[in-house]
Amino acid sequence: QVQLVESGGGLVQAGGSLRLSCAASGRTFSRYAMGWFRQPPGKGREFVAAITWTGDTTDYTDSVKGRFTISRDYAKNTVYLQMNSLKPEDTAVYYCAASLRYSIATIAYDYWGQGTQVTVSS
Repeated sequence: QVQLVESGGGLVQAGGSLRLSCAASGRTFSRYAMGWFRQPPGKGREFVAAITWTGDTTDYTDSVKGRFTISRDYAKNTVYLQMNSLKPEDTAVYYCAASLRYSIATIAYDYWGQGTQVTVSS
């Protein structure tokens, strides 16, 4: 079992930055691939970024490439999403998730956090 708790969301102006954190419980955190997903208002959940359990491979959806960075800290059992140059279309509830298989597909992830709201004003 892995429990995930996100934090760091909030209201920011376009062009600003936020760093989301996802704290994971359990001693096996290092064996899970981690992903960030988001759900914009009135839309389905979509992939944002993922990182392998070794941390040596990352993937991003095209719309955030060059602006967002996913990373993980094994000592703190935490995965981060650094978001720069934020745009109004980044407004969504952001979720972190854990999977024993590396994937960008929502269905591959077994454990989910409760989500944190990110709102970008124009």
